[in-house]
Amino acid sequence: MVKQAIKKYPHIQFMVQDATILEYHSEFDAVFSNTTLHWVKPPIRALQGIYKSLKQGGRFVAEFGGKGNVQTITDEVIKQIKEVGLEFKKEQFPWFYPSIAEYSNLMEEGGFRVTFAQHFDRPTQLHGDNGLKNWIDMFCTHMFDGISEHTKKK
Repeated sequence: MVKQAIKKYPHIQFMVQDATILEYHSEFDAVFSNTTLHWVKPPIRALQGIYKSLKQGGRFVAEFGGKGNVQTITDEVIKQIKEVGLEFKKEQFPWFYPSIAEYSNLMEEGGFRVTFAQHFDRPTQLHGDNGLKNWIDMFCTHMFDGISEHTKKK
């Protein structure tokens, strides 16, 4: 996506960075994040970096997966891993899906004053006969770290 953005808008600077080690100080009027922060751990480090990057009075707007997101799928994956006699380690879960209260508390801990937060359901659409398999292959491979291909197929 960044390569496409650079190609389309060569006059704008784009870069890829680790959200937990942002080195900006009072540089931006606003920060917007779309479908990213549920991948970022530990979340407090990202929030502290975002807060420091904002000018006085700056604003932060984000959209990301929240509590209960894809839980039916992930609960079943974890159940299946355990049913074949394997241990599922917390580190294998690739996301952070907080409640509004949990994330608001983290934001306040990071320096923000939370003025609005909303949770709304947006079901994950799985299209075609291989919809679930395709989704797992695209987003969920970390949950199977250390599991043999033979066991995965069970």
